[in-house]
Amino acid sequence: MGVISWIIFGLLAGLLARAVTPGPNPHGCFVTVAIGITGAAIGGWIGYQLGFGPLDGFDLRSLGLAILGSIILLLILRAFQGPGRPLE
Repeated sequence: MGVISWIIFGLLAGLLARAVTPGPNPHGCFVTVAIGITGAAIGGWIGYQLGFGPLDGFDLRSLGLAILGSIILLLILRAFQGPGRPLE
């Protein structure tokens, strides 16, 4: 996938992860894209380790793994930032 595709895929995964993760979401657009892209990498690594194969295109499996990775990343970030502090 190209750079623009990764940005769109990251934005979609980040937005969906923010929608299903409870709690406040004070992050902006750029942080959401970064969370989505990084979450896609985490989800792709987890999926590859479990035998699902790599993230290599826009399909439901790749989107699901990207959302799963983004949710994991959001929960880790919230654990480190503490209550009431926005991610900067």
